[in-house]
Amino acid sequence: MFSRSQRLLSLAALTTALLGSALAGGSTGTYGAHDGFLNVNGAHMHYVSVGQGTPMLLLHGYPLSGELFSRNRQALAAAGYRVITIDHRGYGQSTAPASDPGSLQTYAQDALAMMDQLNVPRAIIGGMSMGGPIAFEMYRGAPQRFLGLILIDTIANPASIVEQNLWKGMAQKASAFGPQSLAPELLKDMLTGQTRVNRMADATFLTNIVKQASVAADVAGANVLATRPDSIPTLKTITVPTLIIEGLEDTVYPPEFSLKMQQNIPGSKLVVIPGAAHAAIFEKASAANAAILNWARSHNLR
Repeated sequence: MFSRSQRLLSLAALTTALLGSALAGGSTGTYGAHDGFLNVNGAHMHYVSVGQGTPMLLLHGYPLSGELFSRNRQALAAAGYRVITIDHRGYGQSTAPASDPGSLQTYAQDALAMMDQLNVPRAIIGGMSMGGPIAFEMYRGAPQRFLGLILIDTIANPASIVEQNLWKGMAQKASAFGPQSLAPELLKDMLTGQTRVNRMADATFLTNIVKQASVAADVAGANVLATRPDSIPTLKTITVPTLIIEGLEDTVYPPEFSLKMQQNIPGSKLVVIPGAAHAAIFEKASAANAAILNWARSHNLR
């Protein structure tokens, strides 16, 4: 079994390879790809920044990393955006102190502090799954930092009793058997059956990301999802342009929840992507990229 340090080195190599591949073929330097680390609120945080132009900060879900957006960064950067992805503390290549493995408030404060250190006063901020509640928390505390909001396969409702126990079970399983034990539980919901059968490399890619998390992060993230506040009241306060992206076959937070968000956020747009499950942003990246760019152009977010 590989140690956490070995897994981090493996993911670092994977990230470097992905960036190198994306910038190959004469495009090196065109989008200004850079990855690095920043010390934020006691954590050592990894980020990737690609492109120049209007900043777009994308927040990953549980228990993934910024590499969830590996198929989005270049396409969005090519259209004139500076796309920034971060690994929440304890996920991907980021590490966290034992005293604060993560909470909703900490994740939100980390993201805002990363924006500060990267000289990003305002950004289009997007959150996938757990990234949605983080974005809501950021909006409640600092709405002036938002140029726009993208909600991806996420939810504003608090967790039901059934869902609370599901996340508690995830935490217990990670504690007992390690982060890799969560992959089989999650992949069946992240990707459609068709993708898992016909594009097995996609499942392998996401599985490897899941394995990078620390046990403490898996427990902290599960607790965030189980105890998240009711953000329905927050929806009515959102005044920035908002896009909601939903996989038609998402069984974690089905389309009904996205429709409810769209109905409660004034002027928001809902795009449902056929043939996609919970990780629609990765599984159907081309459709998701097109939805983001069409929406952003319609609001002159450039």
